[in-house]
Amino acid sequence: MRSTTILAIRRDGTLAIAGDGQVTLDKTIVKHGARKVRKISGGKVLAGFAGSAADGITLLEKFEAKFAEFKDIRRAAVELAKDWRQDRALRRLEALMLVGNPEHLFLLSGTGDVIEPDEGIAAIGSGGAYAQAAAAALLRNTQLDAREIARKGLEIASEICIYTNTDITVETLP
Repeated sequence: MRSTTILAIRRDGTLAIAGDGQVTLDKTIVKHGARKVRKISGGKVLAGFAGSAADGITLLEKFEAKFAEFKDIRRAAVELAKDWRQDRALRRLEALMLVGNPEHLFLLSGTGDVIEPDEGIAAIGSGGAYAQAAAAALLRNTQLDAREIARKGLEIASEICIYTNTDITVETLP
């Protein structure tokens, strides 16, 4: 999947999710400032998606409905992943999601994955591996807060990945 890059960091009771704004169509950049990171559920959850914009927004709406129903981020993540895997229409959605709050962070996929990372670092999208590696180094070797690690991790990824730019949005909780 060639898409944007989303990076999430949990540190010291704060969750930060950063995303770049690049939208690529085939081999052409068509937009620089897309917002693929959002506060949802009345500001209780942060979410970001990589992949098709329409598919990502659909997944954000579905997750928000699950969170409203269950009032628990872990349960909402599992229930969305089950629906995403089993529902014929949802199964065709081409996106990945990161959702979290200061206590939990999950990577969700259409194959039924609900992954809570060990170190509180997760990344998706084309530059995800680069951003995650940079964030892990910063988390282990600096005292930077979650917001700065997320921003700097994406900046480093943008220097390596042609599908990642420096038009970065960072949202934090609390």
